Amino acid sequence: MSHAGNRIDLDRYFARIGYAGGTQPTPQTLADLHLAHVRHIPFENLDVLLGRPIHLDSDSLFAKLVTAGRGGYCFEQNHLFAAVLEQLGVAVQRLAARVVWRTQRVLPRTHMLLRVEAGGRAWLADVGFGGMGPLLPLAFEPDIGQPQFGWRYRVIEQDGTWRLQAGADAGAWESLYEFILQTQAPADYAMANYYVSTHPDSRFVQGLVAHRLAPERRLILIGSELTEDRGAEASTRRITNRDELAAVLVDGIGLPPADVAALIDTLAVRGQA
Repeated sequence: MSHAGNRIDLDRYFARIGYAGGTQPTPQTLADLHLAHVRHIPFENLDVLLGRPIHLDSDSLFAKLVTAGRGGYCFEQNHLFAAVLEQLGVAVQRLAARVVWRTQRVLPRTHMLLRVEAGGRAWLADVGFGGMGPLLPLAFEPDIGQPQFGWRYRVIEQDGTWRLQAGADAGAWESLYEFILQTQAPADYAMANYYVSTHPDSRFVQGLVAHRLAPERRLILIGSELTEDRGAEASTRRITNRDELAAVLVDGIGLPPADVAALIDTLAVRGQA
């Protein structure tokens, strides 16, 4: 696996994310692409549950996320986004983070994020966190609350360790992940990707995860629990049958019906659907 990879067919990528904006390497282009990507390419782990390998080379990522209309998790999403940005002339530094959101365990560094340069400033870009992930890039400046529609974010720093925090407009800050500014090699991601997609302790191995983000709401499916988060308020309900699960994954999350059918059959064999 190489960071360079093959060139991305930008026209087809833009069509996939419904993007018709500029292509100059500016903060506005970065923001518009980031929002379009998270709105149109869902966060999901179907291939892990179906026993399919997760490939991180640019051809495989393009075939899955663009051509096949699928989603993916952080390594897939942020590798593709980084390749697009670099092709547009944006400088990208690939980083790794330790997720701390709603866990008491010390987890390995299995989240990929990007530090990018645009308009003479550094930005945190992350189209692959799902759930509470940012909709827009964040200025890489500590201790500044940055509103994004019904949510807000900030990055904080202590002794060289950075932490991304999020919250609803009036809520308390919650830490999502922490990281240092150490560039990651392809081998680092290969190891982390293998752990995430195969280790029994990985949440992506243990059950279904599928999210779809938009400015007005976040649709978050974990197992059979579906949460609709609108920032100021959120509601959760349980999916009770196969047809309802299929409808959520296809109509709500935006996944191809054939892959959804294969997933539901697999979950039924396991007694999870």
